[in-house]
Amino acid sequence: MSEKNPAPAASNSLKSQLMRFIAVGVVSAIVDFGLTLTLNALGLQRSVAKAIGWCAGTLTAYVLNSKWTFNSKTSAKSTAAVAALYLSTFAVQNFLYWVLESPLDALGLSKFWVNLVAFVIAQGVATVTNFIVQRVFIFNEKPHVVSAEDPR
Repeated sequence: MSEKNPAPAASNSLKSQLMRFIAVGVVSAIVDFGLTLTLNALGLQRSVAKAIGWCAGTLTAYVLNSKWTFNSKTSAKSTAAVAALYLSTFAVQNFLYWVLESPLDALGLSKFWVNLVAFVIAQGVATVTNFIVQRVFIFNEKPHVVSAEDPR
């Protein structure tokens, strides 16, 4: 019988975290945009549908990023910090989604393309901001110093 090696610890390198953050972002964006389009198609006002989609996508992103991307334990402090960050990017993202509707519509794009392009631009700004702030300030755990009493 062969012994199974334990799973390697998640890497905290910039490249590893960025790749995971992008993967989580894609999943979260699908949740957000899919729900936004569905609710809008069901007759919900565009901005309200976007807000609900954003909430679902954000919850997905927070859970996956804290555990998988940044390999971090959540705490009241990190949850509050992420909530404040997400609320600020929510305002920016929804503003961009709203303000881009007229110029994209003026280009003669169909409603689907107006919504998609506005979503991608707004999501891109929020994603870059969220990654930088979370990596540098929120989930930036200081290296653990190993002592004789604590052999981690």
